[in-house]
Amino acid sequence: MDISIIIPIFNEEGNIELLYKRVVATIQACQLSFEIIFVNDGSKDSSLQKIMELSITDNRIKYIDFSRNFGHQIAVSAGLNNTLGEAVVIIDADLQDPPELIAELYQKYKEGYEVVYAKRKSRKGESFLKLVTAKLFYKTLRNITSVDIPLDTGDFRIIDHKVVEELRKMPEPNKFLRGQISWIGFRQTFIEYDRQERAFGTTGYTYRKMIKFALDGITSFSESPLKLATMLGFVVSFAAFCMLLYAFYSRLISRDYVPGWASLIISVLFLGGIQLLSLGIIGEYISRIMANVRNRPLYIISNSNIKSAK
Repeated sequence: MDISIIIPIFNEEGNIELLYKRVVATIQACQLSFEIIFVNDGSKDSSLQKIMELSITDNRIKYIDFSRNFGHQIAVSAGLNNTLGEAVVIIDADLQDPPELIAELYQKYKEGYEVVYAKRKSRKGESFLKLVTAKLFYKTLRNITSVDIPLDTGDFRIIDHKVVEELRKMPEPNKFLRGQISWIGFRQTFIEYDRQERAFGTTGYTYRKMIKFALDGITSFSESPLKLATMLGFVVSFAAFCMLLYAFYSRLISRDYVPGWASLIISVLFLGGIQLLSLGIIGEYISRIMANVRNRPLYIISNSNIKSAK
């Protein structure tokens, strides 16, 4: 099979039929053999029913239905575990990433690149706050890690089966696929495009999920927060020592000493804040260690038309 298309689904009933038509038209124009793998990530609407109806009329449509919502990155991982294509495309169902761009991605891939990702020139329909925080996150991540994660990119890309095989060897539950793909290496390049507004419905990526996603990215590819906690410990200890010397000087030499509790309370609160910050950073890493030690499955499949679904 030439190409597999992975599409994670979460409450996308209004986009599925149009997305299917545009993807099929694009791939058929390229004269490629293909499969489309829809991964239903615990949708509450009729997304699954629409996918199952498509699979009845088109045997190239595969679907995996989760027992509950496990998250976007896990849904993509489930698709990666069940692909048959020499190349694999990851694309969201909201139609912000145009399916017609798959043809250009595949053409670039055939030039010898194992990874071709789509880089956004513009992002329509997104708030100023989201744009600023996204750019700040990726610049921060690039500065604190040795992995070159490209700016202004999402998961929309085409990857070779060699990359898929390496991703299958990474069982960590806190997935950050775009970082993992960058870490794997091979020959990578990009094409640019203008990202459109969502065609139907509302995004499932709330600010809470975005914060969790950012934490997964930082803790998966950087130890800088731990080093920051250590440096803060040294800085605060040095500041406390200087305050101790000043207290002795004021009390025993200059005699310019006014009894009070303000300086004591400020010092205690300052030290306490640094300690809590450091413990919080360490706790984030420990929680991820615990998640790996538990060795629970990344997802549970409720239903699928892939007989050997993993």
